[in-house]
Amino acid sequence: MLRIAVPNKGSLSEVAAEMLAEAGYSGRRDSRKLVHTDSRNGVEFFYLRPRDIATYVGSGALHVGITGRDLLLDSGSEASEVEALDFADSTFRFAAPAGGGISELEHLAGKRVATSYPKLVDDFLRARGIVSELVKLDGAVESAVQLGVADAVADVVSTGATLRAAGLEIFGPVILQSTAVLIGGPTEHADVERLLRRLRGVLVARKYVIMDYDLPVDQLDAATQVAGGIESPTVSPLKDERWVAVRVMVRADEANQVMDRLYDLGARAILVTAIHAARL
Repeated sequence: MLRIAVPNKGSLSEVAAEMLAEAGYSGRRDSRKLVHTDSRNGVEFFYLRPRDIATYVGSGALHVGITGRDLLLDSGSEASEVEALDFADSTFRFAAPAGGGISELEHLAGKRVATSYPKLVDDFLRARGIVSELVKLDGAVESAVQLGVADAVADVVSTGATLRAAGLEIFGPVILQSTAVLIGGPTEHADVERLLRRLRGVLVARKYVIMDYDLPVDQLDAATQVAGGIESPTVSPLKDERWVAVRVMVRADEANQVMDRLYDLGARAILVTAIHAARL
């Protein structure tokens, strides 16, 4: 059986479970259950701490897993990223007290930097010739400077409001743009490719919609320039030979703009339908 590591809690857990369900796999019903077997699909799911998943996959104990790119890079594991899954996005930045003399990356040389991701941050700094003292903390690090534990911090940033509230100012380059990823290890399994195809199908279904519309046939070339689809639109004749019916895949976040442009070209009866699953 294909052995898959799944986050058991935290921001990764719920969306990962939803994504696997959309891909056709059954998951656990009891949140206390640590192992679930999906016999129909030949899969075993192991529910683990997100931070531990890369270690298990990298050791070969499990074939693949879903975790954060940040956790993978911080683990030092032999596991590697297979596919970005486009959820649980986060940005890692440095921050230090405003006007405190640390405002550029080079200022961190010899300084104490508090973080929950010491290897990730250390690798980033050393790659740029900077050696700092890394202070490992579990959880929020924004109080580390105020409490005298560190001179600066490296942490996840969304709006920066939490850091500003602690008197800190973001500086320097982005350390990492993280997202949820499917990771693989040294143990190969034939069904990994099937899992990957299914997950890619879910990503397509989430990003695209089906758009159907009727269009004057003399506007078909112009409409294709507006919405060309993945390969090409499907075009069907109508009883009135001056019109055709068109079906095309469109990015969901662009659907309303595309509808406006098609309407201006003369398209009518424009309908948008969600995609449940896909294979490209």
